[in-house]
Amino acid sequence: MKTIDEVLVRMDQIVDECKSEQSRMGYFAILYRQVTRRIRDGILVREFEDNERMEKLDVLFAGRFIQAYDLWKSGQKPTNSWLLAFEASMTSKHLVLQHLFLGINAHINLDLGISAADTMGTEPIAGIQNDFNKINAVLAELVDGVKVNIGKVSPIFGWLIPLAKGRDEMLLNFSIQLARDGAWKYAGEYYGCEDRSTSILERDANIAKLANKLINPGKFLLLMIKMVGFVEWKSVSRTMDQLDTVVKEAQTI
Repeated sequence: MKTIDEVLVRMDQIVDECKSEQSRMGYFAILYRQVTRRIRDGILVREFEDNERMEKLDVLFAGRFIQAYDLWKSGQKPTNSWLLAFEASMTSKHLVLQHLFLGINAHINLDLGISAADTMGTEPIAGIQNDFNKINAVLAELVDGVKVNIGKVSPIFGWLIPLAKGRDEMLLNFSIQLARDGAWKYAGEYYGCEDRSTSILERDANIAKLANKLINPGKFLLLMIKMVGFVEWKSVSRTMDQLDTVVKEAQTI
């Protein structure tokens, strides 16, 4: 894929596939397709510092998710952080929010830094920081819209929010801003290292640990998760449609 429009064609295919197979990976795919559309629209109105470079970054960034998805679907092994997200999508015991954050965790904490460095090639990595931050701002905006409205698919989700106060619960306190900051730091490390393959393996191992914390958030939340999950919508395709509506509404704010 060389253009953002080609990326969107593939994302449409993945969303349709997840719907037909009732795959919970579709929750992240819906969100990420909207992120890609939003960036495409931003490029068209020239809102980024370097719009041609932003398209290159977006194609590389989306390509890492698409490659991981295609590897998994063909029975091959993607990075561990993506593998945990894909494996979690095969069970109904996790909340919609867990599935979303597992995808975001792998994509921002691992993929974004790599994509930013690869986009710059031999040019100074600092040159892309502002547009790098804008991608995260778009994602954070859309995720906030999802979290505000997720009660439609998870009626008692709001009960979890007060429990986050004063507790180190990654599921409730997952911060896209912190992920962004960590991703930018890693972009610099990856850009400057000589053995990039080893760097990815080491980074992936660390991000997989975060994924495990999202999957297993601690005894304190397990009962609440079961209660919330009991009343969440069971239809994956219906939930995907609702999340898509929520995300579109969030874009108009």
